[in-house]
Amino acid sequence: HDHDHDHEHEARTVVEQTSTNREGPPQPGERFCLALVRLAIARGVISEAQLAAKVEELAQLSFQPAQRLVARAWIDDEFRARLLDERQANAVVREFLGIELTCKFVVCESTECVHPVVCCTLCSCFPTQLLGRPPVWYKEASYRSRIVRETRTVLREFGTELASGVRVRVVDSTAECRYMVLPRRPARAIDVHDESQLAAMVTRDSLIGVSLLE
Repeated sequence: HDHDHDHEHEARTVVEQTSTNREGPPQPGERFCLALVRLAIARGVISEAQLAAKVEELAQLSFQPAQRLVARAWIDDEFRARLLDERQANAVVREFLGIELTCKFVVCESTECVHPVVCCTLCSCFPTQLLGRPPVWYKEASYRSRIVRETRTVLREFGTELASGVRVRVVDSTAECRYMVLPRRPARAIDVHDESQLAAMVTRDSLIGVSLLE
């Protein structure tokens, strides 16, 4: 799962924009929604700035349940052990967040020796109940295939450079089982014990494994 190939690496923004462009023209339902949005802006119901702010707010909220799980795991060793136990993870989520997951949930811990990366090679299976909707690039065929064949190369395109001694483990989500990465606690968070502050440090991409927390 870990192979390197020499070629020019695109910047992260280029990777995401390319994925967006490949989605093609809007579908009928999307066109209807876009028309409603344009009408609301034209009538002064909402401004473009307000809409953009709301979209950003919703995007940030979408993976808050996962952020809370990570924050608690960083400060509670017993909680972390249970969360990392495949037999208990679903129960932990139910007890801590009140969310009844619809499939098996597995959390993979990023350590000094092993770094997990999540993908779905068949489609775009994703733990949406905890992380919200998957990012556009996650659903792209290019990511789904290349992250398995050219793992470190793809990670570099996201700005993530792992030490040569770190083993990269690609985990493949399915309809029956969804994965999430428990990122390593960054140095700036070592002396922080407030869960809300810790949760705010967790990024969506770190939960997928394509980026590290600094």
